[in-house]
Amino acid sequence: MKKPILLLLISLTCLVGQAASQQASLKFTVPAGWIEEERTSSMRVAQYRLTKAAGDAEDASVVLYYFGQGQGGSAAANIERWIGQMKQAEGGSAKEEHLDVNGLKVTTVDVTGTYIAETAPGSGTFYNKPGYRLRAAVVETPKGSYYVKLVGPEKTVAQWNDSFLSYLKSFQFK
Repeated sequence: MKKPILLLLISLTCLVGQAASQQASLKFTVPAGWIEEERTSSMRVAQYRLTKAAGDAEDASVVLYYFGQGQGGSAAANIERWIGQMKQAEGGSAKEEHLDVNGLKVTTVDVTGTYIAETAPGSGTFYNKPGYRLRAAVVETPKGSYYVKLVGPEKTVAQWNDSFLSYLKSFQFK
């Protein structure tokens, strides 16, 4: 009699643990001053506007994406794609970093130059914004990767750089 009850308790414990892990998601703290915007796609977990620095013509934007487990590509592929969205000055190079944030593997890139990404995927039209900076990160979780992209004028991104790093360091998967 004790063995069947013990097996039942072990099974229930495993099921509860499995259900809890399936409901886990990326948690984070939004830095002060970030202005939340309406998400323009279901693949966007969050979207923010960062007010422009004095002398800059535009605000910067931060978007947190999640495409689903096994979707969105590897960290290396995304870093390469993001670098390709910036035409760098001759001799310029992107800075890549690898971090451990609350047990999550985070790969970041920081690149400056002319922002030349497509205005919308598949549109065939491209931005041409000189003097821009792109900071991005791939956050690997047990339920797949999340992708963060900050882009805007160099001075504006520099103004918000510390809060971007604190945002990344606030990530927890629970």
